[in-house]
Amino acid sequence: MRLVLVGPPGAGKGTQAQFIASHFSVPKISTGDIFRANVSEGSDLGLEARKYMDAGDLVPDEVTIAMVTDRLSYDDTGEGFLLDGFPRTVHQAEVLDGMLADGGHVLDVVLELVVDDDEVVRRLSGRRTCRRCGHVWHQDFDPPARDRICDRCGGELFQRDDDSEKTIRHRLEVYADQTSPLIGYYGDRGLLRGVDATGPVEDVTERAINALRRFES
Repeated sequence: MRLVLVGPPGAGKGTQAQFIASHFSVPKISTGDIFRANVSEGSDLGLEARKYMDAGDLVPDEVTIAMVTDRLSYDDTGEGFLLDGFPRTVHQAEVLDGMLADGGHVLDVVLELVVDDDEVVRRLSGRRTCRRCGHVWHQDFDPPARDRICDRCGGELFQRDDDSEKTIRHRLEVYADQTSPLIGYYGDRGLLRGVDATGPVEDVTERAINALRRFES
């Protein structure tokens, strides 16, 4: 199965990608993981990508495409893959179509995790990070016993700039402007399947797997 996972930031793509890829025995290819690896290694592409990631903007196409092209050349993608975070623009989708066509393949399905903006803001803005150990808590879903104090190490909890409502709203605007057109692009080709991404993680996973069963080889 060759699958693309789409949805706004905070929809749970990273979590669902792991479960779905494991269920269908395909590698999970996350642009976030690729970016972080390049940033950690200090590669030229990583340094360029970091400027945009820190500002909450999309990494330019040429940088993203170069990283993904390299990853899709690995042997483990021969029988399929799950792409999380790519494509994010129609241009990237067209490039992906070309990559697959060069290898005699086509994309099987695009799964959209559907969640409204207010729920995204609630999920992301409630996160608090420990300055000492780095553990992430959530004010609603996983609160510490003491306000602003980490249960694990006693460190101070703070809200990262990335988790502020202003930054989250900006990321949603970027998504709506540049990534939402993918929904129309793939919908017009009959590749799009949408699932409700609200509720317990296991319920979302079950909906996703049920929506994808017909594409299982």
